[in-house]
Amino acid sequence: MRKLWIAAAAVLVAASAAAQAQQPMSPPSMRKDLQNHDLHGTDREVFQSEVSLEPGATFPRHSHPGEEFIYVLKGTWVYQLDGQPPVTVKAGEALFIPYGAVHSAQNIGNETGIELATHVIEKGKPLLTLAPEARK
Repeated sequence: MRKLWIAAAAVLVAASAAAQAQQPMSPPSMRKDLQNHDLHGTDREVFQSEVSLEPGATFPRHSHPGEEFIYVLKGTWVYQLDGQPPVTVKAGEALFIPYGAVHSAQNIGNETGIELATHVIEKGKPLLTLAPEARK
């Protein structure tokens, strides 16, 4: 009977380890949704979020089905929009990202960076879509 318990425990430990290996690791970024509202008389809605990014971390290339208005609250961020030179944005500065522009963001500072992101997007569409290479 003791051998059966040991075998069962070994199976549970192996299954637990396999399940943990399959779960994605939490990224070094976090989004706190603040508000979401439909824009009256339009096919658009507004999402406003606070986005945090750990020092040295990069949010992968992605796009939005609408415009994004960024205001950096803390830290120094570098935004890379496809086809354009990188843009450095510090606390107290703002950046506009056009509809559908593929872009990434990196926190180049030594502290957690925080931005206020306001998206005006098409109703019913996902807030963001990762670029194909970022989905792997």
